[in-house]
Amino acid sequence: MSSSITENTAEAIAALTARINVLEAEADIRRIQARYMFLCDTPCPEFGIADDAQRIEKILDLYTDDAVWEGVGEYYTGQFGRAEGKAAIRKHFQGFWGEKQDPALLLNAHYLTSEQIHVTGDEATGQWIHMQPWLFSDGRSLLRSSRLNNAFRKENGRWLITRTRTENVFIADLPTNFASDYPSESVLLKD
Repeated sequence: MSSSITENTAEAIAALTARINVLEAEADIRRIQARYMFLCDTPCPEFGIADDAQRIEKILDLYTDDAVWEGVGEYYTGQFGRAEGKAAIRKHFQGFWGEKQDPALLLNAHYLTSEQIHVTGDEATGQWIHMQPWLFSDGRSLLRSSRLNNAFRKENGRWLITRTRTENVFIADLPTNFASDYPSESVLLKD
């Protein structure tokens, strides 16, 4: 076999390997972003999570130790601010789920669209738009839409979130009690 054929084969294999690595990274990032949103839904569809403290820890498991969670722009900078590191991100989420809220949040579901994932080696960014209906126990309802500009890093063979960055697109009131049928708990993943 000539050395040029061997070199061409090695180059082709290297190119295919690089392309496969990017595709696998995109798939992993897509799954981790979807899992984050899934864990943020109300009621939480992850069966077996005993309480919101456990939910928060499952969310934090998706982040690097040095991660940042921030709301930006004229509507979210003041509302969400910036949390740096897991302890600060935990505190951020405890603001949502750490104490009983009145009115209680009964329904909250995240829908992702307009995905863009850009992988460069062991780092990546991803942009999405998400829609999120909310229903509270007093009947108040709203629809929230945000843009996400998130960052990811592969650590010890696993992709993790290094930055969650969200900016408001709009918030709109929905009709009172817009949803008539919704579960008080999710059993979707129950065996």
